[in-house]
Amino acid sequence: MATTDVVFSEAMAFLQAGRTHEAEKALRRLLRRTSDHPLALSVLGAILVGTGKHDEAERFLRSAVRLNPNAHAALYNHGLALKALGRADEALAQFTQALTLNPNDAETLSNRGTVYNDLKNFEAALADFDKAIALQPNYVPAHHNKGNALFGLGRYGDALASYQRALTLMPNFVESHTGAGLCLHKLKRHDQSAEAYDAARKLKPDYPFLKGIVLHQKMLACDWSGTADLIADIESDIAAGKLSAEPFGWQGVATTDRSLQQCAEIYSAATFPANHRGLPPARPDNGEKIRIGYLSGDFRAQATSFLLVGVLEQHDATRFEIHAFDNGWDDGSETRKRIDAAVHRVVNIRGLSDAQAARAIRDSGIDILVNLNGYFGDDRNHVFAQRPAPVQVNYLGFPGTLGAPYMDYIVADPIVIPDAQRTFFTEKVVHLPHSYQANDNRRAMSDRVFSRSDFGLPQDGFVFCCFNNNYKITPQTFDGWMRILARVPGSVLWLIEDNALASNNLRKEAAARSIDPARLVFAARMEPDEHLARHRCADLFLDTLPYNAHTTASDALWAGLPLLTCAGGTFAGRVAASLLTNIGLPDLIASSQEDYERLAVAFATQPDRLNALRQKLDANRLTAPLFDTERFTRHLEQAYAAMHARRKAGQRPDHIVVAAT
Repeated sequence: MATTDVVFSEAMAFLQAGRTHEAEKALRRLLRRTSDHPLALSVLGAILVGTGKHDEAERFLRSAVRLNPNAHAALYNHGLALKALGRADEALAQFTQALTLNPNDAETLSNRGTVYNDLKNFEAALADFDKAIALQPNYVPAHHNKGNALFGLGRYGDALASYQRALTLMPNFVESHTGAGLCLHKLKRHDQSAEAYDAARKLKPDYPFLKGIVLHQKMLACDWSGTADLIADIESDIAAGKLSAEPFGWQGVATTDRSLQQCAEIYSAATFPANHRGLPPARPDNGEKIRIGYLSGDFRAQATSFLLVGVLEQHDATRFEIHAFDNGWDDGSETRKRIDAAVHRVVNIRGLSDAQAARAIRDSGIDILVNLNGYFGDDRNHVFAQRPAPVQVNYLGFPGTLGAPYMDYIVADPIVIPDAQRTFFTEKVVHLPHSYQANDNRRAMSDRVFSRSDFGLPQDGFVFCCFNNNYKITPQTFDGWMRILARVPGSVLWLIEDNALASNNLRKEAAARSIDPARLVFAARMEPDEHLARHRCADLFLDTLPYNAHTTASDALWAGLPLLTCAGGTFAGRVAASLLTNIGLPDLIASSQEDYERLAVAFATQPDRLNALRQKLDANRLTAPLFDTERFTRHLEQAYAAMHARRKAGQRPDHIVVAAT
């Protein structure tokens, strides 16, 4: 029988010859004879790390480090295994110990930097990447990962430069192309962003979600070239279970709840896998107040908070204890000040890793954790995947299912999710009696009186407007708008200017439809209270389809501007119908595209008819359910109480219908 030394030498010879499988077999044979061979343990662990068998690798490498704590290679590879297993704190300790033995190892520095990135300690990560680059100026992973750290710090221009440096050194590095695309998106250079993502697609056609990302960038730029074919491809991919699109981008063009559910379930399973163990309860049920945790990246002057802040203020402090878990930042706005004053406490989780954030929520004894982002903005779905609260709710920020097994409920109403559509939502559906969308009846609106000339609008012509985001403007919606303008001489369409590229493309599209581009007027962004006030300069808000106005619809109605919509085939496409129904204006809900265009023209050419609607809106604004913040809050609290009661009784989540009071 060969000695252990002979077997080890044989294994190393196999390894040097590139015969990894045979090397692995030889090392396993050696370790069956003796389990205390540190080099064999270390090399086998490294092989298993390289083949993605991280659980097994971790066990072998842990033994190797125990037998020889000063083995740099074992420490390094143990760090890699732990990182792959999501055990960031332990990985950090191993990389740090390895660096005490060899402080000038660029690979170890770079990998420790990636762990710091995972832990959201971006400054420490940046220091490691800079040192690694100083040691090896052409070390591509360090440049790429430095880009990730800079992105995490919000330094998008600097991050882009790091990704571009990585691509100069390695033009086929797919991840740096996608990193550059994301930076360009943040910089609102959407045409270049689409190009960067397209470059990644050419290198790796099946790279997850790239088709959808390219589509979304094109929609943000209102560049509709090739989008019809791209949408058809994505639809086919989603039906086949492929990783083709992210739910947020797909929501802008999808026409069925089924397609959105399929997309969300695929994305959730691939990106935010559930931790089925969850975290243990932090406190016993002892009759105390129900603790509600709202988690958001938008506790500031942002759309979600504009809607929700009044609800936070109206929560019954005798029954509920409200915690805000903030993944964003304090912008010093009046909205943020109101939030701070309304809740029991604000917990900043932006700088916490997912595990740390989950633990902070669990330690707070939260009974119901509300996901206010979903797949929008600065989400923390990895935190929800760890189940830090016994009941988890999808509400307000993302109008659709998250497709995630760890989300128990979605808050809706009978219009946005009719009973027949429940099957297309992974969560159990909670029906509030009126509109699901919160609204703040203390929302400030400037007293400033604007004239149409302040915004380049005609004094006498009819002003249609739509202040929805550019990506909601589909070619079909725009076609309808141009037909409306053609039938209403002297009218204009007033749109928000998100980026100059989109504005220029829309002018070109108008000209291609024989409409003078000058009839499109673009509004710059303004302070929220003044933005509300300028709605008075418009005559009628024209909604988008398949993705309606949401906060922008509430803005218009709160400002007294009638809004015309057409109910669509998805949650996102039925929101405006819900709002209009609950402010007593069903006459503004069209039954079809043809009906939508007919009504728009009728309202523009029959002023008495439109004025009657304006008067009705003005009369209903403070009496109808839509802007009754206190009544809405009581209904939402009934929903929370029902969820909590089911959980306390040991019952699984089920559909809940809240009765009107």
